[in-house]
Amino acid sequence: MFKIMTAEEAATLINDGDVIALNSFLGIDNPVELHEAIYDRYKKTGYPKHLTMVSSAGFGAWDENKAAEGYIRDGAVDKIICGHFGAMYSTKKLVLEDKFEAYNLPLGCISHALRAQAGGLPGALSKVGLDIFVDPRLEGPGINNISKDDSLVKYVELDGEEFLYYKLPRINVAIIKGTAADRKGNISFEDMYTAGDALSIAQAVKANGGKVIVQVDSLVVRPSRPHSTIIPGCLVDAIVEIKPEPRHAAYESLTGSFEIPYSQWQDWAEMLEKRTSTRSIVNTSAEIIGKRAARELREDDIVNIGVGIPETVSKYARENGILDKITLTVEAGGVGGFPASGKVFGAVIGADSIYDMANQFDLYNNGGLDICFMGGIEVDRFGNVNAHKGPGAFAGVGGFANITAKTSTVVFCMTFNAKGLNVEEKDGKISIINEGSVSKFVSDVKSISFSAKRARENDQKVLYVTERCVFELADKGLKLVEVYPGIDIERDVLSKIPFDVEVDESLEY
Repeated sequence: MFKIMTAEEAATLINDGDVIALNSFLGIDNPVELHEAIYDRYKKTGYPKHLTMVSSAGFGAWDENKAAEGYIRDGAVDKIICGHFGAMYSTKKLVLEDKFEAYNLPLGCISHALRAQAGGLPGALSKVGLDIFVDPRLEGPGINNISKDDSLVKYVELDGEEFLYYKLPRINVAIIKGTAADRKGNISFEDMYTAGDALSIAQAVKANGGKVIVQVDSLVVRPSRPHSTIIPGCLVDAIVEIKPEPRHAAYESLTGSFEIPYSQWQDWAEMLEKRTSTRSIVNTSAEIIGKRAARELREDDIVNIGVGIPETVSKYARENGILDKITLTVEAGGVGGFPASGKVFGAVIGADSIYDMANQFDLYNNGGLDICFMGGIEVDRFGNVNAHKGPGAFAGVGGFANITAKTSTVVFCMTFNAKGLNVEEKDGKISIINEGSVSKFVSDVKSISFSAKRARENDQKVLYVTERCVFELADKGLKLVEVYPGIDIERDVLSKIPFDVEVDESLEY
């Protein structure tokens, strides 16, 4: 039977050595006050400690002094298993300092492993991850020097096919954020931006004899409609009511509480961007890339657009008159509408449907997307892409590996080089004013997020769109298929790549 308690009381339910599953998505739907109550207890008593944290999509608050950052930084956590560390500002730095074990698995594979555990299975099979960094035949999921747990991902063969087997430690504490709890303890999610893995986590924890702790905005007497209840009260142990602070009306566009027609998407997106953006000034290179990449869209496409440079694709999809003729999706479970960006990435403006995250990755893993637009840190001579591991920095692969694994057309949107690149576009011609000092085309990537070998085996179309040219994945590696007006093939492209590339016969140089 559930109990209503304070955040401080709920924090005492967590014991040394517990394995905690969190349902947040990067910086959204995070029970910040629960985390801070855990930190307060840890500062006062030294407990709980030796914790393991499991999260498909990360659990930060874009602030190194909020949510779980404090007790992670002060030593309460021994191990983190996560799809993405981007919103966890101090944690992702400590990972590279070997302060605790840290493992990065594809977001969708963690989600499916949580669902498997809810169903009484120890793990989940997937073809996602084969021949990229997480494959134990290459690097494995460990991020730093002390992360040696080889039980999380195993290579297996079954009925003549290759798979990776993802197995999480048995989770015994759930920390979840919901909208309201009724008198029966049922948890509804009306004002949440996503359902995420909430139900799978609660089911798994209860099956493992653990504690399900839910923070809600309010306690209500009247039960919500059954279809709005994500977690039934029989699965809940503790409910903590924390009245939310007032928020700007722009955030209400993400709850699905009212209809937002296509004609208003841009207005709501602009309102949100003013309050949540992590981007700086307009980048000419990104605009050029987005404009060219958007030409790959076709009517009725089911689409995923990544963060960063790929986000400019939606702008030009609107200008091309196709944005309302395609279906956009986001990893957190949203289908239709317009994905939000910045600190509310994972939420959707005017979504048609928001379902459990594991179901979204069923769609992605099985080739349900027609096209995706992804960023990248570097590309090598084979066409492999590193999108998760930069020099001295680490955010994580997130849903990238799942999204690119089987999508029919994969479009990588990235600048030709970085750090100092300055490009101008005038009268349809591109001028390179200054080259960047860091090349993004390298002989071998530092770590593989996308396998060109697998893409060829899956007969995927793969494009690499830059601000000056377009490459395509060919049988032996990269093939230069397009050069923009104003760009000299030899001077601006071929001479600046440290390996030979095939040049399409239609290009003269």
